Amino acid sequence: MAITDKVYLKNHRQIVSQLDVNIPKGAFKGATMDVLYSGEGLSKVDDATRDRLLDFAEDFLDPENPDDLYTGYPERQFVRYLLELRAQGLGPDAIVDVIGDEYMLYAYPGDVLSFLDNAVRTLEAAETLAGVEGNDEMEQKLHRARTALSG
Repeated sequence: MAITDKVYLKNHRQIVSQLDVNIPKGAFKGATMDVLYSGEGLSKVDDATRDRLLDFAEDFLDPENPDDLYTGYPERQFVRYLLELRAQGLGPDAIVDVIGDEYMLYAYPGDVLSFLDNAVRTLEAAETLAGVEGNDEMEQKLHRARTALSG
């Protein structure tokens, strides 16, 4: 299961109440994105919620090619964002705090830790393969990325 399947709207009940329509808790569920980021959905929520939802839309739902929105673009952008937060030295608890503050999203720290651990292990495997193939430049690049994520 992808980390984006484990990211939820922080104030789901409040948002559902304001919208007067039931939506899934998952932030990256199609129905959630369709309702929240339509003009009508945004107009029904309070100002603080609207600001954070607009920030989310700006950062993750604004591809150069509009068709990319339905090909996993938001999820890839969010994963990149999580990896950047980790590379800045934030741990799982701090990452959860940041996504809550910036976008009104919530994830369990254990799920974030598991995601980060899998990312490090994937980089480690790719690094080893680059070494076996004799691609020293790629091996060093992957080593630096893995080291940044490992802390």
